[in-house]
Amino acid sequence: MAEGEPRIDLRSDTVTRPSEAMREAMAQAPVGDDQYGEDPSVNALQERVAALLGKDAALLTPSGHMANQLALKLFTQPGDEVIVGRETHAVWHETGAGAANAGVQFSEIGDDGLFTADEFTASVKPRGHPIFPPTTLVEVENTQNRAGGVVWDPAVLEEVAAAARERGIASYLDGARLLNAAVARGDDPAALAAPFDLVMIALSKGLGAPVGSVLAGSGQDIAALVRFRRMLGGAMRQSGILAAAGSYALEHNIGRLAEDHANARIIGERLAASRHVRVDLGRLETNIVVFHLEAGAPDAAEVVRRAGQQGVLVLAFAERTVRAVTHLDVDAEQCTRGADVLAQAAEAQGA
Repeated sequence: MAEGEPRIDLRSDTVTRPSEAMREAMAQAPVGDDQYGEDPSVNALQERVAALLGKDAALLTPSGHMANQLALKLFTQPGDEVIVGRETHAVWHETGAGAANAGVQFSEIGDDGLFTADEFTASVKPRGHPIFPPTTLVEVENTQNRAGGVVWDPAVLEEVAAAARERGIASYLDGARLLNAAVARGDDPAALAAPFDLVMIALSKGLGAPVGSVLAGSGQDIAALVRFRRMLGGAMRQSGILAAAGSYALEHNIGRLAEDHANARIIGERLAASRHVRVDLGRLETNIVVFHLEAGAPDAAEVVRRAGQQGVLVLAFAERTVRAVTHLDVDAEQCTRGADVLAQAAEAQGA
């Protein structure tokens, strides 16, 4: 890495920093006490997200992690089962919070983060059984992080949610990157959210806001979540300063997600050309590139180390799996250079 050359940070789309225009919006935001429902900037953001997702109401939370925990508090009781896709965020990236906070257990089904309605119904456990934990919630992650930002087929989303309704099971869409899914296939976010009782989108990932996620659902459910948010320590005061960043992001940064997807394709295609790397380009639709290191290549930790020495930051996802994520703070030229560095790190032999 040349001295003074900026790092290319592909560890996550959460590493972005607010633009000057976003900072200005934050500085000028009118504020009030959100715990009294008096912060106009928070209220405006919540109304905007509810409209975007076609729901009655919405609630700002400090993080997507907390939003996911709130969904569990709303729809489950300790000892219940939650059905999720394999390697879902709720199981792999929330430090066991589902067990600690809600007392639930997760049942992973399907393949590569996705599952069908038939797979769901085959896994459902009935209420009132003397042995089985009752299935009370199904959770879908769209896009699915560990599967490489894979996008769900809207028809499958509808089938899964319909199967849940028929059995009196709640449905929750962890849509942290739902707007990536919508942009990738030209879908209406409200249509993707419609089958589900409760939906979350993150403001602090591809949209580039510094903080926050928003839950959207029925007015009754959102009212209940206000209490649970306070229970988990997520109630804030003059949080309109943060909400203004989210509103700015929704106004300016949705359409440009397509640039992130194109930059991820640059990385994926360069890596796919290496005999030491395996990438499923057919599933690479959004901003997450998950690639696997073939036999003969260094392991993931070594690739991460070597790339880091060249100023390219990525994450090891498993012993021979690495993730790179594009975002608004890296451009096409940087992604081209980053891809070359990663390919070289995977191809290098020896220490």
